[in-house]
Amino acid sequence: MSMRAIGTWIGLDHTAEPSLAVTRERLLRLAPPANTAIVAGISERFDDLAADHALTTRLRICHFLAQAAHETDGFRTLEEYGGPAYFIRNEGRRDLGNTQAGDGIRYHGRGIFQLTGRANYRHLGQLLGIDLEAEPERAKEPETSLCVAFAYWTERAINVAADADDSERVTKLINGGRNGLAERARYLAKAKEIWL
Repeated sequence: MSMRAIGTWIGLDHTAEPSLAVTRERLLRLAPPANTAIVAGISERFDDLAADHALTTRLRICHFLAQAAHETDGFRTLEEYGGPAYFIRNEGRRDLGNTQAGDGIRYHGRGIFQLTGRANYRHLGQLLGIDLEAEPERAKEPETSLCVAFAYWTERAINVAADADDSERVTKLINGGRNGLAERARYLAKAKEIWL
């Protein structure tokens, strides 16, 4: 009896589609210049968290990772570029909950999807049981960042747009507009080649 027949006989399905696992190797294929510590932090918990948030299809995983790759500059950073002189642009923005002096700088973009604004830090922190409002730096820790990204994705029901393969809609739900749409589309095409 062949190994394939034995596998079928004991209930193993060798004809299933290739694994959708998110590994360090696959993330580095998606974004070769990535920071290896960020990639390791993402790949370590991705599959478990993905299952918890119904990111269990090729399209959902590819859309999530394409957005993540763009927002993190190819997995090179979990913190918005620009420094205090740039972050101050969000000072006093009530739509972000930045109501206290220094909020624009303190609650600048961090994490896989660049969590921004006091209200968002508070809300996502409450969802996860982490006091991100008091400790905003935690949002750039790879594992915390991944948890925040999945919670954000789920809360905004982004799986629906991913299922429709609507990159523009996914981008709008992540970023609020069309910022970086062409690069996000390039990452998406590349992800679809990796996660078959």
